[in-house]
Amino acid sequence: MSKRIDIISEFYGSFDEDSRVDRTRAAQLEYRTTMEYIRRHAAPGCRILEVGAGTGRYSIALARAGYEVTAVELVPHNLDILRQNGAGLPNLRAFQGDALDLSRFSDGEFDLTLVLGPMYHLYDPTEVRTALSEALRVTKPGGTAFFAFLSVHAILSNNYLQGDLQFGLQENFTADHRTRHFPEQLFTGYDIAEFEDLFASLPAEHLTTTAADGILELASRGRDFALSDADFEAYARYHLATCEKRELLGWSSHLLYICRKC
Repeated sequence: MSKRIDIISEFYGSFDEDSRVDRTRAAQLEYRTTMEYIRRHAAPGCRILEVGAGTGRYSIALARAGYEVTAVELVPHNLDILRQNGAGLPNLRAFQGDALDLSRFSDGEFDLTLVLGPMYHLYDPTEVRTALSEALRVTKPGGTAFFAFLSVHAILSNNYLQGDLQFGLQENFTADHRTRHFPEQLFTGYDIAEFEDLFASLPAEHLTTTAADGILELASRGRDFALSDADFEAYARYHLATCEKRELLGWSSHLLYICRKC
């Protein structure tokens, strides 16, 4: 087993991933935004693949909405929860597998492919390209692919401004402030343009890059932060109206790169 898989399995084996999208306002907004964009691109009856499906919060919701859903998850602990929570859904199938090897699926098998977690944990340039290429391979021409990634600048602001800033800088940037990627990070972040450039030679037409949770993760670190249900609804409407603005992307922890398979 590779170091990457060891690190991911150890982390998610003890982390409550299933309730993550409910725990904070930022996570709630991330889920809401992602589902909104999926609905915009998922035609009735389309075939959806989710790679790195976790405990199935998206896959199960989409199957319940009537889509034909295939979920692939690397971590056995997460896959067990996915299968348990999705039991009884005939239009949901789940497999253990890695984003680097989707060979069980044929070329162009899916209308919509979701890669909503694996890019957080891939560091080697060859493996990054393999994951992107495999997801696009199994997407039909004219179909849509979503790739979630993390902002390196949000990682620094959210996790290190009130902690060990010097360590955070060394962890995420080179001496000349270029992004670093290495396995011991567990989560790796990207500059927005850096991530978009990964697709330059791939068969993909960029549709948009959008922020998933905006500034809410950073804001929630404030001691007295709170949003009433009414205020959260108002902020969510604002966020969905502005989340593709380039000037707002970098402060979002989670982002979506959305493209059309050529």
